[in-house]
Amino acid sequence: MNDLEQRVVAAIAGSRDELVELASDLIRFDTTARDAGDPARDEAALQAHLAGRLRAAGAEVEVWEPRPEDVRGRQVPFELDFAGRPQLLARFAGGGGGRSLLLNGHIDVVSGEPKARWTTDPNTPVVRDGKLYGRGACDMKGGVASMVLAAETLSGLGIRLAGDLLVNTITDEESSGAGGIASVAHGVRADAGIVPEPTGFEVWIACRGSVYPTITVEGRPGHAELLQPHWRDGGAVNAIEKAQIVLDAIRGLREEWRTRSDLQHPYLSPPDIVPTVMRAGEWSVTYPASCSITSAVLFPPAFADAHGFGSRVRDEVREWIGRACAADPWLAEHPPSFDWSADIPPMEIPPDDPIVQTVLAASAEVGEPARLGGLDSWYDGATYTMSAATPSVGFGPRSISDAHTIDESVPIDDLVRCAQAIALAAVRFCGTA
Repeated sequence: MNDLEQRVVAAIAGSRDELVELASDLIRFDTTARDAGDPARDEAALQAHLAGRLRAAGAEVEVWEPRPEDVRGRQVPFELDFAGRPQLLARFAGGGGGRSLLLNGHIDVVSGEPKARWTTDPNTPVVRDGKLYGRGACDMKGGVASMVLAAETLSGLGIRLAGDLLVNTITDEESSGAGGIASVAHGVRADAGIVPEPTGFEVWIACRGSVYPTITVEGRPGHAELLQPHWRDGGAVNAIEKAQIVLDAIRGLREEWRTRSDLQHPYLSPPDIVPTVMRAGEWSVTYPASCSITSAVLFPPAFADAHGFGSRVRDEVREWIGRACAADPWLAEHPPSFDWSADIPPMEIPPDDPIVQTVLAASAEVGEPARLGGLDSWYDGATYTMSAATPSVGFGPRSISDAHTIDESVPIDDLVRCAQAIALAAVRFCGTA
C-alpha cells in the first residue's frame, strides 16, 4: 500500500468504536422483511439516519419512494407499495476522469422470531466476545455500516476520488429484491459495484437464479371410511397419494441435474429442486380433492435462457414431471397444473473483470485471502449486474452461515477489515483526483 492507502486503513482501524456504534444503531431499527400488504416499520427512520450522516460527510443524498410499477414483473409478480419504505442514494462526486463505484446494501432483515430463544433481544445490539449480536448484524446491517464508514472515511480524510462513489441502501431484498430493481429503474448505475453481504471475504462472482412452481394434483373426493370402487367406476382418488408421483419425479430430476456436465459451475452447486410447501385436504374423513406442492428451483447461469431468466428451467420441470405423470392412468387423464411465481435471474461476471481483481487485491492487503466464490442463493448484485450494466461482486464479513440464525452475530474485526478493503478498492478503482 502507498502512503495514502495506509492512512485510509489506519483511519478506519481508529474508527472501530464508531463502526460498532453505527452497526448497532442500524440493528435497533425494526426493518423486518415483509409480506405484500404489511405496514411500514422503521425503514424511513433508518434511511433518514443514514441520509443525515452521509450529507454531513459531503454527499449529495436523494431519498425516494418508488412507484409500484417500477418493480412489477417476473421477479416481483405481486403488487408492492413502497409507502414508508424509501430507497437512498448518496453520491460523493468525483473530480473527473475516473471510474464510478456503487456500494449497495439492503436494510431489511428476516424476522427475529422465535425471540424467546435468543440470548438477548434481537433488536437490542450487544457486544460479546469480540462479536456484535443482533438481527441483521451479519445479514447485512454490519456490511452496510462498513460500506458507509468506508465512504465517510475517504471524505473525512479529504480524499477526492476521480470517479463518483455511490452509496445505495435499499429495502425488500429478503422478500423479492424489489428495492434493487426500483433503484435500477430510478437510474442507479456505475462502472462497477460492491455488495458487502456476509461472504466470509470471498469475492462472489456468481449466484444462482430461481423459479417457484406450485404443482397441483387433482383427486376426487369421497368418504374415507368407505371402501371405494375403482376411479373409472366413480370411486374416490386420493390426491395426496397421487402427489407422491410428483415428489418421486422431483427427486429424480434433482439427481439427473447433479450428473449433467453442462450444468456444473466452479463456484456454484448444480441445479436443485426442493419441495418447500405442501397443502392438501378438506376434512379428516374425506379423500382430498387436490394436493399442491410448492418448490424452490435453483439454477446456475448456464441454465438461464437468452434473456437471463428461467424459461428453460420451467420447460424442463414441466416436461420431466409430465412424463412421470403420463405413466399413471389417473394423472394421464388429469395432468397436474403448474403455477409459476417469481422468476429470479442468476448472475456471473468474469474472474478477470477489473472490479473482481481490485477487490481481490484489497482483501489481501487487509489480511484476508484473495478468494473467488459464489452464492447458491441470490443477492442484489445480480440485479445491478444484469439490469444496470454494473458488474457487481459480493464481498463482506463472516459468514452467510450465520445469516437468519438465532443469536445472529458478526465479528467486529471483520467489520473493520471489510470497511478497510472497501475503502481501498474505491481508491484503486475510482482513482484519485
